[in-house]
Amino acid sequence: MKWIFLKICTFSIETLLHLKKNITVLAILICLISSSSVFSQSGFRFFDPNQKKTRVKFKLINNLIIIPLEINNRKLNFILDTGVNKTILFNLSDRDSLQLKNVRRVNLQGLGTGDSVESLLSRNNTFVLNNLISYNESIHLVINDKFDLSAKMGITINGIIGYRLLKDLIVKIDYNKKYLTFFNPKNNSIPKCKNCEEFRIELIKNKPYMYVDAQIDTIGTKKTKVKLLIDSGGSDAFWLFEHTKENIVTPNKHFKDILGEGLSGTIYGNRSRIPKVSIGSYEIEEPTVSFLDTISTKMARQVQGRNGSLGGNILKRFRIWIDYPNKRIILKKTGSLKGGFNYNMSGLDIIHNGRRLVKIKEPPRINTGYGRSSQTSGNTSLSILTTYRYKFRPSYIINNVLENSPGGEAGLKVGDVILSINRKHAHTFKLSNINKILQSYNNRKIVLVVERDGKKMEFKFRLRKII
Repeated sequence: MKWIFLKICTFSIETLLHLKKNITVLAILICLISSSSVFSQSGFRFFDPNQKKTRVKFKLINNLIIIPLEINNRKLNFILDTGVNKTILFNLSDRDSLQLKNVRRVNLQGLGTGDSVESLLSRNNTFVLNNLISYNESIHLVINDKFDLSAKMGITINGIIGYRLLKDLIVKIDYNKKYLTFFNPKNNSIPKCKNCEEFRIELIKNKPYMYVDAQIDTIGTKKTKVKLLIDSGGSDAFWLFEHTKENIVTPNKHFKDILGEGLSGTIYGNRSRIPKVSIGSYEIEEPTVSFLDTISTKMARQVQGRNGSLGGNILKRFRIWIDYPNKRIILKKTGSLKGGFNYNMSGLDIIHNGRRLVKIKEPPRINTGYGRSSQTSGNTSLSILTTYRYKFRPSYIINNVLENSPGGEAGLKVGDVILSINRKHAHTFKLSNINKILQSYNNRKIVLVVERDGKKMEFKFRLRKII
């Protein structure tokens, strides 16, 4: 559409060259002003305004949606996070570098126990996602990427986008098939959905909130209506902020855990379970819930009436339509709604640590040789050749160890490089597979071989279910 408009403007100017000078100047000014207003518009649109929908394949890692977003002609990996109202870019390597425009320094404050972080605000950038495009987009480039999402996800993560992508479109999220479908609200209403439930959402500071009923008391049956941020960028099921209502307090049965990383540092909280959460007629039994104190949630508590967040471990159990233009969310349950809620029972936070050179045994090759001499009719020889190659493979390191946890009690320490897990080389695992092992079942035996200060050391422990 951009080039069509310029073509029309050019034609208009050329036609008016035969008219009086003052009329020609006026026409040129009108054309330039109109062109400027078109290009200054921000927000994602279809390349073809008559197109009804487009689909985007995504990756699902740790309950988070990873999409291929193109910025200024450079394709990068972004998390689709409904919990952010700004587009945030992390430090880029030389390989991933891109041209940013109109840059100035600003500070960002987010969840976590630390101070605000310094960022560079860049304006007038062009975003492309499949058949969608947006001009004049702003980006906050975080200068010191302390929380290193790529290491915690096991793949390169370049940034986070939320409101800017969703504000003018309707999106369907199919967690099972791993597809996003974007609908053009001007040309097409979303298909009718059987057995779905629709809920109103409230947009506060360009973030979506909804109400659910939570049975927090582990003894009684009383439910409390809580206002939660719909947070596709959080991998947990639920977060509740302590003391935002009288009965929102950590149950007696809990343990202190690392819940994640925010812009302002590590997020700590008490991990526990509550009996039930109801979203309309959908009932979710015994979900894990993290209770956060006032330090980690200082900024989040500024939203009046907010009691917590609803995260990816709940959202992934539904087929979802998010409709910002009409302020609603539509849910349809999937077979995973009744599935259990697991958590890391080792007390170890293991992250990606780049790549290391490892010695890999190649499949054996069999060689046969035939020889003849004047004395014999022939001899046959057989040899099996074993060869090795050195290749770069993923490396994993212990990033944090919780006190009084199975891994901590076994003697594992921050900085230990994981060499093998249950007698299998660590480089044969994806980070998501390692996390699944540590969340598997109570009393499972874990054997880790690590490298510490150049020495190999073996540790054994059993996963321990606390809640």
